[in-house]
Amino acid sequence: MCTSNEKITTLRAPKVLIIAEAANPEWVSVPLVGWSLANALRSVCDVHIVTQVRNRDAIKRAGLIEGVDFTAIDTEAFAKPLWKLGTKLRMGEGKGWTLIQALNAVSYPIFERQVWAQFGARIKNGEFDIVHRITPLSPTISSSIAAKCQRAGVPFILGPLNGGVPWPKGFEAERIEEREMLSYIRSAYKLLPGRRSTLKNATAIIVGSRHTESEVPDDLQDKCVYLPENAINPDVFSKVAKFSKHPLRACFVGRMVAYKGPDMLLKAAAPLLRDGRMTLDMIGDGPLLNALKEQVHGDGLNEAVQFHGWVDHGAVQDIMTNCTLFAFPSIREFGGGVVLEAMALGIPPLIVDYAGPGELVKSGLGFKVPIGSKSEIIAGFRQELEKIVDNPNILPKMGETSRQYIEDNFTWNQKAKQVMQVYDWVLGKRKDRPQLFPPT
Repeated sequence: MCTSNEKITTLRAPKVLIIAEAANPEWVSVPLVGWSLANALRSVCDVHIVTQVRNRDAIKRAGLIEGVDFTAIDTEAFAKPLWKLGTKLRMGEGKGWTLIQALNAVSYPIFERQVWAQFGARIKNGEFDIVHRITPLSPTISSSIAAKCQRAGVPFILGPLNGGVPWPKGFEAERIEEREMLSYIRSAYKLLPGRRSTLKNATAIIVGSRHTESEVPDDLQDKCVYLPENAINPDVFSKVAKFSKHPLRACFVGRMVAYKGPDMLLKAAAPLLRDGRMTLDMIGDGPLLNALKEQVHGDGLNEAVQFHGWVDHGAVQDIMTNCTLFAFPSIREFGGGVVLEAMALGIPPLIVDYAGPGELVKSGLGFKVPIGSKSEIIAGFRQELEKIVDNPNILPKMGETSRQYIEDNFTWNQKAKQVMQVYDWVLGKRKDRPQLFPPT
């Protein structure tokens, strides 16, 4: 695959304009993914990052020079009121993700118009070999720049795109609790004007999940490259777990909310916790925290369960590396970055085989329980926990295998090299479409 831009010489790195509206080294979730990938690509390409002004100070503190390494665009006059509106409507921190994306779809086009106003002439003049939009990650938000790049003969890469994993049956209460009422009509985004144009005019589409890949129209599937969007920073997750056979020490890391399943984990583990065959470290804060503490107290498990509350991202590994299993019964994860972090520390994960985590945990790297009803997941987790307690010798080797798998495939430096293969493809340096991970 190539365009009129195939004149790029193999003697220099491609010059890439990275569009990452959300890119912040001091935040988490999507902004951290946007920053981490954009920054990692600087090691293999000549990169200029375009981002929202709210990220300016953090990026400067990370050592980048404004005007040289990045450009900050100010659309806060439009974006900030919509963000405040979304905060009120979703009625809770971290809730109503679909609503936030819907509001972002209103404000984001203004950001792209300003990007084109500042960089359009330079793109058309061939100053950039590639334009790559990393964030928004949501596949529901279209791009007007895709068609403009296509007319200019400059490859436009979209992604990694991820999101919109359906809520599994039997978890309607959790969907309502998360203020995800708009998720009932999310598929309507496929009818929006601009969605088809964005995908059609993109030279390549990086998809972060098999679900997102399945939503790309059949006639555009040959543009898709599967690449999970998350990775780990080896400087932050650098330690290795210390294994002990008895008792099994497991940990949970995440928001204390219903869909992440901390209550299901406690119910599944209760017999083992009560008998002294297992202990559990619960890391994270959220609206369920007090109820979970009451659940533990009521079941007489205070000695076996420790609640750490919110812990700074960089300090999480200090607790996790004292554990031998990562137990995470979440039923709706787009990316599953926390699963990668556990594996990077050499801690095998026990997860629900659905969405992001289900794609990341291959055979021999951890344990999976089929998606099902709440009672089925609890029963499945209990069964797996009992097997692990009875045969703890399998954990050290599995932990080392998972740690090596992350080192080989899921550091940000490796991610940059993987994306570079996509760049080579769209620039005509390689004929075959990259297959970065084998089919599941």
